[in-house]
Amino acid sequence: MFRPMLTKQFWIDLYTEISEDNVFNGAAALAYYLTLAIFPAFIVIMAVIPYLPIQNIDQAIMDLLHEALPGEAAALLEETVAEVTQQQRGGLLSVGILFTLWTVSTGMYAIMQHLNITCDVEEARSFIKARVVALLLSVAFIALAIGALTLIVLGGVIEGWLFSLFGESEIIVIAFRVIRWILIVLGLLLGFAMVYRYAPNVEQKFRFITPGAVLGVVMLIVASLAFTVYIQNFGDYSATYGSIGAVIILMLWLYIAGLVILFGSEINALIEHYDPEGKRKGEKRTHRQAGGPLHR
Repeated sequence: MFRPMLTKQFWIDLYTEISEDNVFNGAAALAYYLTLAIFPAFIVIMAVIPYLPIQNIDQAIMDLLHEALPGEAAALLEETVAEVTQQQRGGLLSVGILFTLWTVSTGMYAIMQHLNITCDVEEARSFIKARVVALLLSVAFIALAIGALTLIVLGGVIEGWLFSLFGESEIIVIAFRVIRWILIVLGLLLGFAMVYRYAPNVEQKFRFITPGAVLGVVMLIVASLAFTVYIQNFGDYSATYGSIGAVIILMLWLYIAGLVILFGSEINALIEHYDPEGKRKGEKRTHRQAGGPLHR
């Protein structure tokens, strides 16, 4: 699976594909749509989360958010979500949540269209079918996020319980930090796997581990950490852009996320093209899937 990535020609071809598919422009477009989608998505999450039987889970999730995102971006997201959810939770869980899900699915729909470009296929699904797929993927992502956040927060509760029994221990702290990162990585891998399987208009098996997903998770974590360090030490966007500095930071982070998603898809598609039994450019399925002879 990873063997083609070890050759020089693979990386030359990857650079060519990235240039031909205008990946950097595509990531900029995704950053715009993801900016529109991320606030409604967190509003839905924070409207549902309090119904889980875990104390102070709202604040624990916000604390985790500040660890994952640059400070200004996390603060902007926290303030906006808190302002909306404190007004009327009941409304958010009725008609409001349907409109919110539709807004979130618009960002997913944009991802689907750009993944079709990276996979070199045309969108043959009807508008309604494609929007339904986008909506289902959005719901799955929200459920995945709620599940992952709940497990992480629940781990913190268990950690506190162990502290009360055995006292504070460095071993317990390290163990739960490792567990937290394992859950984050597994959640990201599952998210990438769902997107790469169901978003583009191609027929393929669901694979939890793919080269693009693995490299995408690594790049996203490293890029997020590096970007956070840069913002904290070198990039004073608030001084340059004033009150919209937090929005700029959030969009830059989402631009990085868009790049990672598209890079991973390009890698998976190119490895598929390298495989003698894989799909060629422009094909929705292999000849084997279609019942015909294999590629020669």
